[in-house]
Amino acid sequence: MMLARSDGAATPSIDIQVQSPLWSEEPGAEQTVRDAVAAATAMLSTADGEVSIVLTDDAAMRTLNRTWRGIDKPTNVLSFPAKASGGEKMLGDIVITFETLQRECDEDGKEFLHHLAHLTVHGFLHLQGYDHQTDAETDDMERLESKIMARLNVPDPYLAREPG
Repeated sequence: MMLARSDGAATPSIDIQVQSPLWSEEPGAEQTVRDAVAAATAMLSTADGEVSIVLTDDAAMRTLNRTWRGIDKPTNVLSFPAKASGGEKMLGDIVITFETLQRECDEDGKEFLHHLAHLTVHGFLHLQGYDHQTDAETDDMERLESKIMARLNVPDPYLAREPG
């Protein structure tokens, strides 16, 4: 099932699984994730497929990060691009953890839902083949993320905060 965007194009279907009760502290989280994916697909002209978003906690994220990346600590977001198959196109999975996201917000003075939107966009771009292994890739990905965040009326996550 694809959803229609306001410009008439389709948006990938989005399956959100909330696997931690911590997420109940942020009732706008699911809508923020949906809006972030819609903004990213509009910018990339990605029209079809399905994406799964898992909202979890640090314990589950640590296990995933250790299993798939060999790093024994939680990270804020992981993306798992799907392999090509027949039928509806599965784009992949994005996993985001509550505690690390909250900690980063506290440390960097970011609004929770803004940072969630950014991590969702970042994860979605990985599903689309974007990466940040080289300086050029990093520049391209960050530039695109900034444009998508502007589309969401969210401050550029890469601009340094002004001293308060």
